[in-house]
Amino acid sequence: MAAAPRPPEKSIALIGMMGAGKSTVGRRLAKRLRLPFVDADEEIEKAAGLSIAEMFERYGEPYFRDGERRVLARLIDGPPRVIATGGGAFIDPETRALMLARCIAVWLDVEVGILAERVGRRDTRPLLKGQDPRERLQALAELRNPVYAEAHIRVRSGDAAHEHTVQKIIAALNGPPADSPA
Repeated sequence: MAAAPRPPEKSIALIGMMGAGKSTVGRRLAKRLRLPFVDADEEIEKAAGLSIAEMFERYGEPYFRDGERRVLARLIDGPPRVIATGGGAFIDPETRALMLARCIAVWLDVEVGILAERVGRRDTRPLLKGQDPRERLQALAELRNPVYAEAHIRVRSGDAAHEHTVQKIIAALNGPPADSPA
């Protein structure tokens, strides 16, 4: 393996749909860049003392999004790191503005069929509860993808090994956006 690339001066925020691999890719990317990794959803759960599903159930999505924005602001204020965000974080206009201004936003763009296969393995996603995963993900993608497209970098990811996606992100950080299919 080549020498580790130079870490960026800003945090890297991985964005994209649920099941895109933000946490898995984020851990590997952080290791390659020698940066700390943090999963925003885990930090939100710690701060609230509740699971994300419990927050949605008890207080609704707006309450969750407000907490998410506050936690992400705190994470972004710290030293550079790789941050795996929740699928809806970038959709919130205030959160998106914060990430675009103070991070390198990287969209992990994955086809709906692959996402449905991945998220169908667990029944813990509040936005999928009681719904057909493929149909719901398709509807979410239609709404979210135009917003995700505002990210600084877009990396198309598929069934290839996560390391391939990491390599594409590193190449994009060092040059023009990596938007070729995985």
